[in-house]
Amino acid sequence: MAMTIDVQVVSAEGSIYSGAADMVVAPGEMGELGILPRHAPLLTGLRPGELRIIHGAETEYLFVNGGVLEIQPHLVTVLADSAERATDIDEAKAMAAKQAAEARMASQADRMEYAAAQAELLEQIARLKTVQRLREQGLLR
Repeated sequence: MAMTIDVQVVSAEGSIYSGAADMVVAPGEMGELGILPRHAPLLTGLRPGELRIIHGAETEYLFVNGGVLEIQPHLVTVLADSAERATDIDEAKAMAAKQAAEARMASQADRMEYAAAQAELLEQIARLKTVQRLREQGLLR
């Protein structure tokens, strides 16, 4: 019998995903993490990016905008600042937000405003990359 790991993805909006997985790939602060059943316990921050939950031939693609990842040998818990299924991402809206952030960065002298615009830009780039990967895999038109 193949081993699996339970996965819970929650955000302030509620539960986004709950189920078993063969592997989870998460955007850790220090780089991408591959998590298999019986992984050593770990607590780490997440950066905005793609969360992949792989179960058999199926892969669930989610976008998380930061948060915390807790790994136990039989459970992965993602406490996301916000999360959405990749198929629900509004690509046009993300592109517009990216362009608005770039314009704010270009016109800002204030360091705090610049940092906020830069964080927004990085989030939208990560969101768009998630959509792009779905398209490359033929899961989106």
